[in-house]
Amino acid sequence: MDPIRIAVVGVGKIARDQHLPAIAGNSAFSLAATVSPHDPGVEGVPHARSLEELIERGPAVDAVALCTPPQVRYDLAVQALRKGMHVFLEKPPGATLGEVGALSSRADKVGATLFAAWHSRFAAGVAPARAWLAERRIDSVSIVWREDVRVWHPGQAWIWEPGGLGVFDPGINALSIATHILPRQMFLQSATLEIPANRAAPIGADIQFRDTAGAPIHMDLDWRQTGPQSWDIIVETDAGTLKLSNGGAVLTLPSGVEHNEDLEYPGLYARFATLIRGGRSDVDVAPFRLVADAFLRGHRKIVEEFHD
Repeated sequence: MDPIRIAVVGVGKIARDQHLPAIAGNSAFSLAATVSPHDPGVEGVPHARSLEELIERGPAVDAVALCTPPQVRYDLAVQALRKGMHVFLEKPPGATLGEVGALSSRADKVGATLFAAWHSRFAAGVAPARAWLAERRIDSVSIVWREDVRVWHPGQAWIWEPGGLGVFDPGINALSIATHILPRQMFLQSATLEIPANRAAPIGADIQFRDTAGAPIHMDLDWRQTGPQSWDIIVETDAGTLKLSNGGAVLTLPSGVEHNEDLEYPGLYARFATLIRGGRSDVDVAPFRLVADAFLRGHRKIVEEFHD
């Protein structure tokens, strides 16, 4: 079977650190091209300054991985789907729920695969955590996602603009795990969003969710953390405490720490290949919907200005 010819659109840090190595390590794909108006691309691989240029001049591709900021992703995905290309959407899958829904409908009509890729769901501890929680009573959940934005997103102005999500850019990773491992649906009750006076998106958030059985779920997001970083989900159950730490990479159960190989982006591309070969899409917007609800219902608290 011939490999899937894929183009990476947007050649920034996440593309170079994660997407390109994952593609290179998966025989189901071949890197056919890169696209960026700013980055020169990869030596020996055809490069275009825009997706339109790639479509017009070639080389031919079967799929695209959109690694651009979410605010510009819809139009790029539409261009690709018009040509019958399969589309991999980096997280978050778009700037609004409406545009993601429109893309899903378009992909169905043209018979192409659309994949909303939640990389944190492929962290080593997530699948076994989901399996362990399936038979438990959930009493409460604590999500603490605190990191230093200056370390992880230096100089990225788009992330502070409408549609960039602010602290929910990493926070949505936690929600992608929580919505995957918890056995019952969760929904928002209240939220406080801390927004710097000179920015449009929050730098911190305190959120109260609950699940459909009434279990409280508290989420603490902050982009001002210095020193050790915190990416933890703690679930209290009738059988003891489950903890996912380091962004889902480390699972601790009452029986001890479980060790599994952490292959987030290789797992994503294996899933994308399976979807393409099977003629299916995977567009789960549950984490994105919770973020939208926080912006819809959250109280906005203006805090001091933030400067990189």
